[in-house]
Amino acid sequence: MNRNEFLPTTKKEMNKRGWDKLDVILISGDAYIDSPFMGVAVVGRILESIGLKVGIIGQPDINSDIDIKRLGEPKLFWGVSGGSIDSMVSNYTATKKFRNSDDYTPGGKNNKRPDRATLVYTNLIRRYFKNTVPIVLGGIEASLRRLTHYDYWSNKLRKPILFDTKADYMIYGMGEQAIIDLGNYLKEGKDPKTIKGVCYISKEPVYEYEQIPSHDECLKDKEKYIDLFRAFYDNNDPVYSKGLCQKVDTRYLIQNPPSDYLEEEQMDKIASFPYQRDLHPYHKKDGNVKCLETIKFSIMTHHGCWGECNFCAIAVHQGRTIRTRSEKNIIQEAKHFTKMKDFKGVISDVGGPTANMYGYECKKKLKKGTCIDNYRCVDDKRLCKAMKVDHSRNIQLLKDIREVPGVKKAFVASGVRYDLITADKKHGYEYLKQMVNHHISGQMKVAPEHTSDEVLYHMGKPGKQTLIDFKRMYDKLNKESGKKQFLTYYLIAAHPGCKEKHMHELKQFTTNELKMNPEQAQVFTPTPGTYSAVMYYTEMDPFTKKKVFVEKETRRKEKQKEIVIKKTGFNKNNRRKNYSSDMQG
Repeated sequence: MNRNEFLPTTKKEMNKRGWDKLDVILISGDAYIDSPFMGVAVVGRILESIGLKVGIIGQPDINSDIDIKRLGEPKLFWGVSGGSIDSMVSNYTATKKFRNSDDYTPGGKNNKRPDRATLVYTNLIRRYFKNTVPIVLGGIEASLRRLTHYDYWSNKLRKPILFDTKADYMIYGMGEQAIIDLGNYLKEGKDPKTIKGVCYISKEPVYEYEQIPSHDECLKDKEKYIDLFRAFYDNNDPVYSKGLCQKVDTRYLIQNPPSDYLEEEQMDKIASFPYQRDLHPYHKKDGNVKCLETIKFSIMTHHGCWGECNFCAIAVHQGRTIRTRSEKNIIQEAKHFTKMKDFKGVISDVGGPTANMYGYECKKKLKKGTCIDNYRCVDDKRLCKAMKVDHSRNIQLLKDIREVPGVKKAFVASGVRYDLITADKKHGYEYLKQMVNHHISGQMKVAPEHTSDEVLYHMGKPGKQTLIDFKRMYDKLNKESGKKQFLTYYLIAAHPGCKEKHMHELKQFTTNELKMNPEQAQVFTPTPGTYSAVMYYTEMDPFTKKKVFVEKETRRKEKQKEIVIKKTGFNKNNRRKNYSSDMQG
């Protein structure tokens, strides 16, 4: 494994390695960026580590055979991903307007990622390679569509994505162990249908798996769709989860139980692969990719999130159990940055899906798996007593990174759960003090999303008193440090359960309690794989099946947003010189 090479994306690179044929070709909706933050690059490096010859084609031209034939046909399988972001989310706003920019496309213009990229790329392969080797789907776009799912952009339930694409297999979730197993199984001529973390289509049901509502039942009865989603959501933990079997027309979607989570040693190994942390030279002629400004010198400390916000898909894609890298391995990565010629001493981010979940987990969960029956680690009312929040390991990690020679600044740009800081009576204050003094630049991101108890319940978010307590702590620490740093608030309009009166309540709260004018807010987007999308489609609370108000008219969604971002004057004592510090990131 050469530490100074990208995986090949041209025949010239294959020839340089003495390869006439690849084992695996990976297709992605992103340009090929060789980074531990890019799923297709991680998969490629994992397969390389088990001795396979791997190539990557980023953003192939879908109107010709030029790109898709560039590397020939693989021996074992094609891997297809829509990219790091769901292509429909990437291409359209919450009000279904086309986005002109794409942070993963060279030059920044959104002209390379097709709608429903996973489907389009699979069809592209089938068009030019008849009777080819298996096509395997992966990535977040496919993972969240593995069963019958609500599609916001067509406003209907769609079949599992394997039926739409006619691909052979899908690896769902993070898929690190599953992709290793798949590579080895196909190399040895074994049937991949027994691999954990794999979905496939079968002519016959698997009776020992949980039989969930059929696609036809979901179309006819929204309560059946809720039942299906509950089974989908509750069977993502490898400790106890069952396989799922769903009838679709005359065949069956089979979802094997999930792959085992990686251990710390495995996390360290994958993070230490020879990523070039750059855009492949093949793409550079078309311009830079904006996302590199953030990810090139960032460190991913862990996977997973147990926050379980109802509008977030991390719970079913990355999982609800935190898996961490070792401090030693993270420090080694920071030291590696200092040897790179374009490193200026600034680490852009040290974090994960939720930055301050690093370094601790519920002991009961680690042994028995995540709780089900609606019992969560944290919800709109409380933090579970079994979850012992402890920022001490994170505090020490950040201190050790600051002390690496050549590191001038290490920011924490990932989102932080402020309710966990206030809940940690031993170390929360010290953690926030370290953040204020060393790890933020003018502002800190927090995500209350809303402040109405009724809306927060449907979002699965903590109450507003926690935010008030946190802000007092944050303001006190900034005053003590002599710094003028602000909070950035993520806010959402038109979430299920949210009416215009709730947005007026939010506006009043931001004016009177937070002393600021929000300059941006998001209109809610119902994405597959989330409870909030289920609420949006069914207009029911998925836990009680009681009716929920859902705003579906675009103009009124925009009006909800306008209510909270409308300018409101302050008196002289409360007015700031610059409101831009409270913009949404």
